[in-house]
Amino acid sequence: MKGCFKKMFEAGLSEYFGIAEAIGIIATMFVVLYFSRKQMEVLSVDIETKILNDLDERMHQITNIMIDRPELIKVVSKVESDWSSEVAYAYHILFTFAHVFHMRTREVLSDNEWTGWLRWMKSAFDQGMIKEIWKNKIEMEKWFDPAFQEFVDKELIPLSNR
Repeated sequence: MKGCFKKMFEAGLSEYFGIAEAIGIIATMFVVLYFSRKQMEVLSVDIETKILNDLDERMHQITNIMIDRPELIKVVSKVESDWSSEVAYAYHILFTFAHVFHMRTREVLSDNEWTGWLRWMKSAFDQGMIKEIWKNKIEMEKWFDPAFQEFVDKELIPLSNR
């Protein structure tokens, strides 16, 4: 009887170890999948950010040419072919502001970076000509997306009117 009980105990113990091993393997797989998913999300944001930065760099080059030679603006806009260099420069600044805004909405910028940029944007609209150029010289719906237009109209212009 003792021998039979010993064999049952050994068989039961080895089954428990087998079940524990399977549970350990499954738990390890869930942990690996969880962290892999997190890493893929971060990688996806990094890739999207790199693409947006590459596009921003191209636009930066285009606007540099427009600032240097405002008469070339007629290539993309027949409406205002006599833009001054101030309007071309304001467009470049506004495009930079739009890029910063989009980086903030994508949660790429930290709170501290955003606060610095926001202060600079508010100062530009408060103290410079950029508010008048935004309102009177550039047809915003042609050049900037609605989310950025709404941000400027609701956040930057009202603050600069005080």
